[in-house]
Amino acid sequence: MHPNAALIERFYAAFAARDAAGMTACYHPEIVFSDPVFGELRGERAGAMWAMLCGRATDLDVRVSGIDAGDRTGRAHWDARYTFTQTGRAVLNQVDATFEFRDGLINRHADSFSFWTWARQALGPTGLLLGWAPPLRAKVSATALRGLEKYMAEQ
Repeated sequence: MHPNAALIERFYAAFAARDAAGMTACYHPEIVFSDPVFGELRGERAGAMWAMLCGRATDLDVRVSGIDAGDRTGRAHWDARYTFTQTGRAVLNQVDATFEFRDGLINRHADSFSFWTWARQALGPTGLLLGWAPPLRAKVSATALRGLEKYMAEQ
């Protein structure tokens, strides 16, 4: 197994264990993370996001598959089952991740998933009807980023 594939495996094993410190240890200090909800997060903000999500999770189940990596890039697919705390609704988020590596660590991490599919599950009828609409996506992102800022201020 390529060392970078093992690094991705270690990252998701830490995630499955809700070990945000273990996840962050896989990241380069200049990490750039992006996804459809949080947008782009750099450096300590990326690690804080994982710490916040792991800390809030009560029933998180993470399964990873399709890990593949070489010297410069890698990819994986992961599924997360959890209860969305704001609505109490069950979610299965199916995510494709891409990675770039630097100095033996993850330097770029981009998660992609269907926001509409996620919104349908997490937000119920509102997500079903408006999950495709940019204003709902912007509202969800703004709420997530406010939560991250509050979390970081409290740490």
